[in-house]
Parts: sequence; structure tokens; C-alpha cells
Amino acid sequence: MTEMDGRSELAYRLIRRAIAEGEFEPGSRLIEQRIGEMFDLSRTPVREALRALAADGLVVIERNRGAVVATMSESDIRDQYELRARLESLAAERAATRMGPEGVAALDAAIADFDAGLELASSGAHDASLRRITAANSAFHQAVVKGAQHRRLSVLLEHAVDIPLVYQVFRHQTRAEGERSNLFHRMVRDAIAAGEPDRAGALMAEHILQGRDSLLALRSRPVRETETHAS
Repeated sequence: MTEMDGRSELAYRLIRRAIAEGEFEPGSRLIEQRIGEMFDLSRTPVREALRALAADGLVVIERNRGAVVATMSESDIRDQYELRARLESLAAERAATRMGPEGVAALDAAIADFDAGLELASSGAHDASLRRITAANSAFHQAVVKGAQHRRLSVLLEHAVDIPLVYQVFRHQTRAEGERSNLFHRMVRDAIAAGEPDRAGALMAEHILQGRDSLLALRSRPVRETETHAS
């Protein structure tokens, strides 16, 4: 994300979340005035936010149409997840040799929050569950990257992780799929805590690629099967 002032950064985060949560669908126009009215912001910070989102690849600025939510082909998804798998695998390897007890505690907290989100889904609170699960998942992966103590790698991963795609996977996953995802978190955590870089890296890569496979399978389902969040 490019450097922005406070209002522009707020606009960036609000629009990014709306894209992630499907409020702004792929291919839809992002009209500055309407977005400003939606979030009680002037057009200037909205315009700056859209430029930053375009730099991140979440928005495309088209001639005669303006800002449009980016769409991704199957090839785009495969390329992005391959890149992410390699980068996060390296982060897990580095974390296994550099992460201290505080970092492992952060992983444990994220895993516990993920479990709590799964329980919310069982109670029928799907929106709250989805937000808690995605926040916990983000916290886990960010803790791994932080534990790697590799500044350049952290910067690269900011652009390699497509939050809307991650959110889409969690929106439609079953309880069993969610439990499998958090099981991988536990295994990666254990490998990092044990100081086993090769194992940590291999587990992280497999975890990311399973996310890719889930997303590609989701895109191939009939629309009616993806309209509701599975509990």
C-alpha cells in the first residue's frame, strides 16, 4: 500500500473490506461519489484509496469506466497461490529458526480464535463466525511472517496474499474443511516451535495449496451451491 494520509487510509481499509466480504463484486464499478456517501468520506480520500487498491491488484482503472473490482482467471489464481505458497513456506522455515516464545504464543492465540470462530458457525452466527475465522487466519499467517524476521519477505507477502480470495474460501467452506485448515495451523505451529524448518516449510506450502484447490473447486460449482455459507 502506498503512503496515504489518515482519511485515505481509512477509505482504503473500508473499501478493501467491502471487496473482501463480497459487497463489491468482481467486475463491478466503484463510483467515488457513491462510495464516499456510503462511508461518509469526501471523494479525495476515496480516489487515493482506489489508486492504492489498484496498485495492490484488487482494483483495475479502466478507460471510460473508471475503477472496477478486479476479476481473476483460473490461471491468475494458480499463479498467485503458487507464489504465496513459496513465500510463506520460506517464512515458516525462517520462523522455525528465529521465532521466540512470544511468537509461538501469538500462533496459539490465533489457533484458539479460529476454533472459537468455528463454534460460532455451529451456533448459527455465520457473519460473526466468518469475520472471526478470517481475522484469526490472518493473525496466524502474519505471526509466522513476523516470526521470520525478514522485512523484504514481509513486504512481498503484502501483495501476494489476496484477502478477497481467502475470504471467499472461508465463506463457503464446511465445518470439516475449517477444522482441516486449523489442523494445518497446529502442525505448522508445532514444527516451528520444535525448530524444524524443512517440516514447517513443507506443511505451510501444502496448507496454502489446499486453499488454492478449495477456491478452484468453489469456482467450478453451480451458483446455487455457493450462495449460502455452510455450517
